[in-house]
Amino acid sequence: MPLINESRLEEFILLGFADRPWLELPLFTSLLITYPIAMMGNVTIILVSRLDSRLHSPMYFFLVNLSFLDMCYTTSIVPQMLVNLGSSKKTISYTGCAVQLYFFHIMGGTECLLLALMSFDRYVAICRPLHYTLIMNQRICILLVSTVWLIGITYAVSEATATLRLPLCGLNKLDHLVCEIPVLIKNACGEKGSNELTLSVVCIFMLAVPLCLILASYASIGHAVFKIKSSEGRKKAFGTCSSHLIVLLLFYGPAISMYLQPPSSISRDQPKFMALFYGVVTPTLNPFIYTLRNKDVKGALCHLVRSIFSFK
Repeated sequence: MPLINESRLEEFILLGFADRPWLELPLFTSLLITYPIAMMGNVTIILVSRLDSRLHSPMYFFLVNLSFLDMCYTTSIVPQMLVNLGSSKKTISYTGCAVQLYFFHIMGGTECLLLALMSFDRYVAICRPLHYTLIMNQRICILLVSTVWLIGITYAVSEATATLRLPLCGLNKLDHLVCEIPVLIKNACGEKGSNELTLSVVCIFMLAVPLCLILASYASIGHAVFKIKSSEGRKKAFGTCSSHLIVLLLFYGPAISMYLQPPSSISRDQPKFMALFYGVVTPTLNPFIYTLRNKDVKGALCHLVRSIFSFK
């Protein structure tokens, strides 16, 4: 089959679970229910953190950024999933695929680094409490978050652009629910070894390095917590970190299994279930994890609800 270098494809066909049509209606229904819940949960976190002055701290500043990332992350893929699962026409335009590719990986890459930044914030709060306000002041927090966003955007733009330049030999069928870098590389023809190697190296930097920093931070936190003499103090320290640890496990576990292996070795259904997990499960669970396990957020939420009803 001749390579099509001169004219790019006009659209892609996202096969999804076309070979298992009985799965489409349950998935469509699940997405239709969980997507609004995820959006409302993350909007609530943002509103509560911004409206309650007691939550104007670095920890909640980072949490607001995480909620915003989750909203953008799920919005970049779920509406397209709903369109494809709810109709027989399972296409996405080339431009739509490129836009989805950029946004999906900008949010994913930025979230990798933001979670590491949040663990550093907990490390400073527990291990260096006397210097916390000095180290994590407003200017430093804005600078750190801006750096994280800049690195995430740089990673996504460079990696997605290199992937979109690969020849597809006229093959426009993607065995996936969304446009994603490993699937496009796997679908490409010709020499793609350099793209696979680059993706592996970049993912080591974006996944493995932040994860090592997180593990080092929590090792220091654990050591410091066990030195606390009062059981109440230990309970409070564990309480502030437990929510973050659960979110870390939900995010990094599947990501490592997906991205730290060559795209050619990825199983057929693995990318589909990972996209559903990151696009639906994680953004839906994160707000509940932070609200149900955090007394400050629960208190601020109750205060906000009471204020709304008293105003009415």
